[in-house]
Amino acid sequence: MLARFNAGARVSLLIGLTVAVVGAIIGGTIGIIGGIRGGAVDAVLMRGMDAILAFPPLVLAMAVTVGLGPGAATATWGIVLISIPWYARIVRSEVLRIRSQQFVYAAVTMGASPVRVVRRHILPHLVPTVLTQAAGVFSYGILAMAGLGFLGLGVQVPTADWGSMITEGLEYALGGQWWISTFPGLGVLAVTAAAAIIADNGREAFSRPGERAGG
Repeated sequence: MLARFNAGARVSLLIGLTVAVVGAIIGGTIGIIGGIRGGAVDAVLMRGMDAILAFPPLVLAMAVTVGLGPGAATATWGIVLISIPWYARIVRSEVLRIRSQQFVYAAVTMGASPVRVVRRHILPHLVPTVLTQAAGVFSYGILAMAGLGFLGLGVQVPTADWGSMITEGLEYALGGQWWISTFPGLGVLAVTAAAAIIADNGREAFSRPGERAGG
């Protein structure tokens, strides 16, 4: 049980990290393009994000997984699809805020190209926001994969992950072997709670830099 728990932890953490990183790259790129270009490009991109957000997240992940076939890879892509609009919306709002600052106007006035403005003046200011969002997405990725694994749509046997271990353990719970599903459940709870705490603390620290410096 300990060996399977450790193996399941590796799989679950890797999936959560993959969801957070890939979602940040794709969603962040969409948010930057929408915030910089504006107009029709921004409208089309954001309406696409709104269309994804119109579906319940776990139901959409289940639909993608069922359509592509159950498995860790398809379930991961289903969860990544859910995370893209979260990144895109928050990055776009930050880009709109940053591009209105005087230092951006000064760079544009001096002849800086849009690519240089994004690379030198916008991206560095987006890092705290994206990292804070990534901590929350990491937590949700693990939780969503556990839910899909519980339904038999996530990681398939013989590979162990916490969600499938919980499902397998329920068969033995009535016989008194409660620990088979309890410890994977506690693992999911501990990791998601830790990621949520990191996200909250990071959001508070980055939103109040003056207080942090004064303390």
